[in-house]
Amino acid sequence: METRPTPRRSSLQFARLLALAAGSLDFCTGLALAIAPATTLRLMLITEPISAEAQIYLRFVGAFVAAVGSTYLYALARGELARLRAAFEFTLIFRLAAGLFTAIALIQGWLPLPWISVPITDFTLVVLQLHLLRHTLRDAN
Repeated sequence: METRPTPRRSSLQFARLLALAAGSLDFCTGLALAIAPATTLRLMLITEPISAEAQIYLRFVGAFVAAVGSTYLYALARGELARLRAAFEFTLIFRLAAGLFTAIALIQGWLPLPWISVPITDFTLVVLQLHLLRHTLRDAN
C-alpha cells in the first residue's frame, strides 16, 4: 500500500521546487539581459528599439537579476533549510521593489504592456514565499 507524503514533506518539496524555478528564471533571464539585452527583450515581446545607452543599463539590471537568481540556487545547493529560508527572506525585498517599480512604470506609461510579466511574477513569488516563510519554513534555523 502506498503511503502519502506528509503535508510537511510535500510543502518542503514545493519550497525547494519554487526556489529552483525562481532561481533558474532569474539567473537565466539576468544572464541573457547582460549578454544580449535587445534579443532578450524581443523574446519578452518587447519590440521597441533600444539605444546603446539603454542597453548598458539593461546589462547592469541583468547582472543584478542574475545575482538574485543565484541567491535561490546557492541556498538549494547548500541543502540547508535555514539557507532556503534566508534566501526567501532576502529576495522578498528585491521582488517587492522590482514589482512595485514596474507596476508604477506601467501605470505611468513609462513601459509598454509586455513588461506586465515582471510585476505579475514578482508579486506572485512574494505571496508564495511569504506563505512558505510563515508556515513551512517557519522553524528552519
